[in-house]
Amino acid sequence: MAESAKKWADNAAGKFFVDDQCIDCDACRTEAPNHFRRNDDHGYSYVYKQPTTPEEVEICVAALEACPVEAIGQDG
Repeated sequence: MAESAKKWADNAAGKFFVDDQCIDCDACRTEAPNHFRRNDDHGYSYVYKQPTTPEEVEICVAALEACPVEAIGQDG
């Protein structure tokens, strides 16, 4: 389970985040490419753009569920 205290500073402010458990597997970037990006220098994903519509929330939830190490969380 992702921990907000361990989330990457790169994450856009908002509900969804990626924490330091990320193994750079590309699952979230595949599920939600408009919302997740890769930090190329350090090899992990982060939330680039928070969802703003119900459809985007659904896409980000799919990314959260696809994460094999549960590195994606949502506050609230």
